[in-house]
Amino acid sequence: MQIYEVTDPLFKEYGKIIDSVELTELLAEMKHTPVPEDVVYVASEPKLEALAVMKELTDKTYGELPIQIGYCNGHNRKLNALEYHRSSEVDVAATELVLMLGKQQDITEEFTYDTSKVKAFRVPAGTAVELYATTLHYAPCHTEKGGFQCTIVLPKGTNLDLEKDHQGGEDGHLTAKNKWLLGHPEGDLPEGSPMGLIGENLSLD
Repeated sequence: MQIYEVTDPLFKEYGKIIDSVELTELLAEMKHTPVPEDVVYVASEPKLEALAVMKELTDKTYGELPIQIGYCNGHNRKLNALEYHRSSEVDVAATELVLMLGKQQDITEEFTYDTSKVKAFRVPAGTAVELYATTLHYAPCHTEKGGFQCTIVLPKGTNLDLEKDHQGGEDGHLTAKNKWLLGHPEGDLPEGSPMGLIGENLSLD
């Protein structure tokens, strides 16, 4: 599939590059986070949240809204699923990575999404991007043999366990707090995950 640079004007439909936050300490600390052979996601990492960037992101990017800083690391080359939140997500690429992105506006009334609409963007190491609330996304893809490391910043409580059962329509795609998911049948997702992606399970290979 075609991979666009995150500096391409097309990316403006999905998010923007953040250049107003000091990332040096954060990138240094991210080097100590594990990179498994699959993918690991940690919603809140105390060592990252103890850095000065926590206040910068809280004040500048999220308008003083409480946030959490975690990470998503590992090895991945496929789409597998797409998710969205009711809020922007900030991703900081500690290593070069590729984001496969879509638009919530293209989800049908039956809550399906055609993967042919997905666009892929290469994010250089050391780059921070804001993904808008309407941007569909999932785990990054690695471009280097050592895997990928990506800081994930979201409003506090996002991706934590739900307290109620949600069924039907959009509610049926809520799999964690502030996380709506459309899975691909070939995405190797946990049993019972809501599906919704139709078409090819896109891959960088």
